[in-house]
Amino acid sequence: MSAINNDWLEPLSPEFRKDYYKKLVATVKEEYASYPVYPLPDDLLNAFHLTPLSKVKVVIIGQDPYHEPGQAHGLSFSVKPGVDIPPSLINIYKELQEDVGTYIPDNGYLVKWAEQGVLMLNTILTVRAHKAMSHSNIGWQEFTNAAIKILNEQDKPIVYMLWGRPAQENAAMLNNPKHLILKAPHPSPLSAYRGFFGCRHFSKANSFLIEHGEEPIDWQIENIELHNE
Repeated sequence: MSAINNDWLEPLSPEFRKDYYKKLVATVKEEYASYPVYPLPDDLLNAFHLTPLSKVKVVIIGQDPYHEPGQAHGLSFSVKPGVDIPPSLINIYKELQEDVGTYIPDNGYLVKWAEQGVLMLNTILTVRAHKAMSHSNIGWQEFTNAAIKILNEQDKPIVYMLWGRPAQENAAMLNNPKHLILKAPHPSPLSAYRGFFGCRHFSKANSFLIEHGEEPIDWQIENIELHNE
């Protein structure tokens, strides 16, 4: 696993000394050695690498990585360029279009969000190929819970977008009055019509950030083909 080397390191470092974390690292290494596992090891901690703690403005919590080849790269809901946009992300784009007027791009590569302070954190950071939730019991949640508790302690405005019941279970750790918690059904095709569409989380997040003197997020993911011309 590529080590964290930004301002997440100090608050997370107590976790690295705990027994559960040592077991977790050993299990993850064994899994990578024995099976196809996603994301690739160098992408595993991209959520932390791309969004330093001091820059976090919005937190989008996912569950576990995409489990088909070439999709996952360490950010919840995001896929690598050239990969088909997954159904949940298509629905996120539809809601964005309705909410803030962005166009629906030709890719699902959300690094632009991460670099603006949108922490896209899965609560489980690895998965075996073709087996959703296959790493749900190896200790990842203890580590990502520690990260969520660190976020809760930050003395600045942060917006949490909790979509679906598993994400909303994290609300129990969030009690900072300076933070905004937004809840909606998951954007998957199974539940998006139950209230994800129309939730307006993206405009609500930006209104909250502006109100508290922060730069809003530019939610437009550009077309890669246009971008490269």
